[in-house]
Amino acid sequence: MSRLMTCIECPKGCRLELETDGSRLISVEGNECKRGITYARQEIEAPVRTLTTSVLTRGLELKMLPVRSSKPIPKGKLFAAMDAVKLITVTTPVKAGAVIAPDFLGLGADLVACRRLNKL
Repeated sequence: MSRLMTCIECPKGCRLELETDGSRLISVEGNECKRGITYARQEIEAPVRTLTTSVLTRGLELKMLPVRSSKPIPKGKLFAAMDAVKLITVTTPVKAGAVIAPDFLGLGADLVACRRLNKL
């Protein structure tokens, strides 16, 4: 199965032509550096994404706190992660970088605050 993809690992933005068997990478053409091959393999065989979203707050200066995962999580777990995020409410002041949910969903990534929030 052939597939086209733009590599985002460096500013060149190489247009990659991939050959796959559906879930495994067979070959890559069009990459100008080794990072293109690594990127293509990751995207085909085990895609990951950094989760960026917001959680509810109560008694703080904003109603929502922007958060992100401390490292990328499997793409297939994003919907479960968003369901879990809906259950979180922050009620105490936080600093940027504070861990809101350690080892979020057992994925080895923490959910961390992206900004400081104080009490009302």
